[in-house]
Amino acid sequence: MTTRDDTRDDTRDDTRDDTRDDTRDDTRGDNRDDTRGDNRENTASRLLAASARRSYDSAVDIDWSAPLPEDLYHWPPERMSLYGTELWDTLSPEQKVRLSQHEATSMAATGVWFEMFSVQMLVRYAYKLDPTAQPTQYALVEAGDECRHIVMFSRSIHRGGTPVYRLSRFTSVLGSVMAKTAWGPSLLATILTAEEITDRFQRETMNDERIQPLVRAVGRIHVVEEARHVQWAREEIVRLMADTNRLSRAVHRVVLAGAAGTVARSLINSRVYEAVGLPRRRTRRAALRNPEYQETLRWSAEKIIPFLTEVGLIGGPTTWLWRRAHLL
Repeated sequence: MTTRDDTRDDTRDDTRDDTRDDTRDDTRGDNRDDTRGDNRENTASRLLAASARRSYDSAVDIDWSAPLPEDLYHWPPERMSLYGTELWDTLSPEQKVRLSQHEATSMAATGVWFEMFSVQMLVRYAYKLDPTAQPTQYALVEAGDECRHIVMFSRSIHRGGTPVYRLSRFTSVLGSVMAKTAWGPSLLATILTAEEITDRFQRETMNDERIQPLVRAVGRIHVVEEARHVQWAREEIVRLMADTNRLSRAVHRVVLAGAAGTVARSLINSRVYEAVGLPRRRTRRAALRNPEYQETLRWSAEKIIPFLTEVGLIGGPTTWLWRRAHLL
């Protein structure tokens, strides 16, 4: 098995108990009360304790030397970009497995980029805050978690032997600018949106026995640790949005909608199709027009959309941008 025995059991328990508590019970309904006064400190204190108790080191918690079975997918076929198209039907079973590996690698490479983006924004967010405050300390702990995730995703790419699918120059420059300029609710909401989309995919993947054990092991660790990040970000966003006015809310909506669309478009690099002999540009167009993949994108965001709408970060003209990205 890819995950070492003791870690496999612990990770399953953490995912089943800790993750469910953090992302369902703690972020439901009572966010506004929890983000005021001492409750904000208490939440941060609890998350700091959970981080100390349930954090993982992928270097020892995953068996990177385990073989990769040739007949197992690397990503659920129903969530792949060509599933349901005529091009999909032309692929052999072996080609479908190979394409799943390259799409999973593309997702991991996008994850590396976004985790780096998150680290920059989290450190900048904490820079002017009181370093002795528990919420500030938790933001820095989360930045540390993200650094470990970068290494874990990078090792998974290297282990599979596929190319590193890099972002387009435009997207890379856009991300660099936003990492240095985004602020307040849209800064944290951008991180949260990417985390929630990734989390949705990985929660499904980690329990799918058709998927490579290595991919499932990476997903389990990421889901457990991201659950804490999601709760903290949701509560901070509620607190920050309470201090916005109509104009600033409009600006934050535009920034977030643009960032969310960039995340959605960056998940699958068009070069993955060349790995199975398909023309890059024509296949990319077919994937973007694929109703099945568009539905997958909406599915990936359906847990975060109600929250962002409720706090006022989705609405008005920017709703069209979310629909254009097939996230709504």
